Amino acid sequence: MIFGKHIRLRGVEPEDLPFFVQWLNDPEVIEGLLFLAPLSLEDEKRWFEKLADHSPAERPLAIEIRDGDAWRIIGNCEFHNISQTNRSADLGIFIGDKSLWNHGYGTETMQLLLKHGFETLNLNRIMLVVYDDNPRAIRCYEKAGFVQEGRMRQAKFKQGRYGDELIMSVLRSEWDAKHLLEE
Repeated sequence: MIFGKHIRLRGVEPEDLPFFVQWLNDPEVIEGLLFLAPLSLEDEKRWFEKLADHSPAERPLAIEIRDGDAWRIIGNCEFHNISQTNRSADLGIFIGDKSLWNHGYGTETMQLLLKHGFETLNLNRIMLVVYDDNPRAIRCYEKAGFVQEGRMRQAKFKQGRYGDELIMSVLRSEWDAKHLLEE
């Protein structure tokens, strides 16, 4: 497990699947995701079964917060498209529990993932794609250290219209410089 101040990241378990189905069928939750509903529990079970074929570094992680003496799942995150040759990876995240949006959990998750990616997986570049009409996510990523490096014009079609996708990334050198300043 990967522990932060307020969250922990752990492997996804079968009992997490009903939460994912609930969240990924919520139009508000998926508005900023590269995902289209509807999703059934059977669909999610098939997805979960295929995870065993992924490398351990590319398996999704459940995002949890403390809830009294227990932990409560609020979303998930993952690295994908890891290239050992280029030492790069893509990153994805969602906080499904809308009651916890704008509480800093997304930013803390991104910071933990960057630390894990650079210090454990030995990556040099971590990138993500975000819709340009998702200012909450963009702000979260910028707080974690991501910078915009490109724009794919009208690359998404959702809810009857085209929109741009932004490419954002963090380099190992930027991560190292930021953390040397914090020490």
